[in-house]
Amino acid sequence: MYIKQFYTNCLSEAAYYIESKGEVVIIDPLRDIDVYIQHAKERNAEIKYIFETHFHADFVSGHIDLGKITGAPIIYGPGAKTNYTIVSAKDGETFHIGDIYFEVMHTPGHTLESTCYLLYDENKKPHAIFTGDTLFVGDVGRPDLSSGNMSSEDLAVIMFNTMQNKIIPLNDDILVYPAHGPGSSCGKSLGPNTHSTIGEQKQTNYALQIKNKEEFVEAVTNGLSMAPVYFAINAKINQSGYDNINEIIERGAKELSLEQFKDKINDHCIILDTRPANIFTNGFIPGSISIGLEGRFAEWAGNLLSFEKPIILVTENGKERESVIRLSRVGFDKMQGCLKGGFETWQNAGESIDIIIDVEADELMMDIPFDPNLQVVDVRKESEFVEGHLANALNLPLNEMIDIAEIAQFEENQNLYVHCAGGYRSVIATSLLKSQGIHNVRNVLGGWNAIKQQEKAVIEKGSIA
Repeated sequence: MYIKQFYTNCLSEAAYYIESKGEVVIIDPLRDIDVYIQHAKERNAEIKYIFETHFHADFVSGHIDLGKITGAPIIYGPGAKTNYTIVSAKDGETFHIGDIYFEVMHTPGHTLESTCYLLYDENKKPHAIFTGDTLFVGDVGRPDLSSGNMSSEDLAVIMFNTMQNKIIPLNDDILVYPAHGPGSSCGKSLGPNTHSTIGEQKQTNYALQIKNKEEFVEAVTNGLSMAPVYFAINAKINQSGYDNINEIIERGAKELSLEQFKDKINDHCIILDTRPANIFTNGFIPGSISIGLEGRFAEWAGNLLSFEKPIILVTENGKERESVIRLSRVGFDKMQGCLKGGFETWQNAGESIDIIIDVEADELMMDIPFDPNLQVVDVRKESEFVEGHLANALNLPLNEMIDIAEIAQFEENQNLYVHCAGGYRSVIATSLLKSQGIHNVRNVLGGWNAIKQQEKAVIEKGSIA
C-alpha cells in the first residue's frame, strides 16, 4: 500500500493518491491533473477510481477531465446529483484496489452529500480515513455552504449526528487525511498540520469534545466569517461540469501583440497583472489589478474579480501558463491571452504607465501629524484589526473591496496610506483603488509588521464604529 498527499499551499488543498498492486484511487484532485497521471505512469500503475468527498466550493476539481482521460469512474456519496455520469455510492459500499479496499461513509453536515472514505489495509484493518471537509485537523467543515434551503443551524445538527455516530466511534489509531490545511476558508480555525489521527482529534478538536447538541451547534456556527463570494460559483461548476483544462490553457496563455492587447482593453477586459507586488508598484498598465503569484493568488482572484468578464494577463516571462492554470483552479475560464513580452512591451512602446508610491513605515509616522487630510486605510481582516491598529485608521478588509465605489466614498483631498500585515494585500488594494479612479494613494511597505515597531505609532485595540 502506498499513500501520497499532494498538497497545494496557495489553496490549502490536499488531494490524495492511494495505490495497491498497481491500482490507484485519486481523491479530490485539483483541476490541473497532469501530476496524478504522471505519478501513476512513473509507478507503472493504473488509475481505477476517482473519489470525490463532496461538491467543493473553494476550487474546481479535476475529476471530470481525469475520468475522461483514464476511463476511471467518478465516485460520489449518497445524494449527489450531477450533469455528468457518476457512481452514486451507498453508505457502507466498498471499492477494492489491489489488496486494500475503501468503505464509503456518508457524513453529511458540511454539505448534504459529504462523504468520507475509510481505507482498510491488506489485513482488513481500518488504516486511514479521507475526510474531505467533514473533519479537519482541529476543526470541522463550516455548515453554512449548503446550496439548498437548509440553515447553517440545520446542517450543524446533522453534523453533530455525523460526529457522534460516524467519526467518534472510529479507532484512535486511524490516520486522518483531510482535504484542507491551515489558511482554508472551509473551516473557522484549522490547525497547522495536514494530517492527524482520530485519537489526536478526540483529544484536541473542540468539535469532537462537545457532547451536547445545542452547544455543538452554537460552537460551529458562531464566529463564521463571510464565505468567499466565489464558493457558490465553484460548487455549481463542480456539480454541473466545465471546459477542458487544456483548451483553457491554450486560450488563456495565447500571446497577444500590443495592438491585440489594446483592442481587448477597449473591449473592457479585466487587466490582471500577476507579477510580484514589489515589481508592480514600480510601473504597470493603467487600470490593471495586481494579484501576485507569490501570495494566495487564486483565492484573491476568486474573491475580487468578476467571473463574467474576460481577463487578459500581464505576467513575468515564463509565468503565463502558471497564471492561467492557477486561475482555472477556482473557475476562471474566460482568459483571453497574455501580453507578449509582458509589461516591458507596453513600456518600450512608449505607452502611458502608472505607478504606486511606496512609503516606509517611519515616513508614515512623520506624515501623520502634519497632514490633516491623511487617512490610514487598513485592509486586514477585522479579526486582525481588532488585535491592534493605528489610531483613527479605517478598516476596509480587502475581501470586501469587490466594489470599492460602493463601499467607501473617499474625499478628493484625502491622502490614503494603505497597509495590510506585510505588503501583499495592500498592493492589491491600492491597484483596486486606482482602477476606480482614486489615485491619491500610497502603499506602506512592510505593512502592520513594520508599523507596530515604530516608536511614534499610537496603537489601539478593538473595533471602531
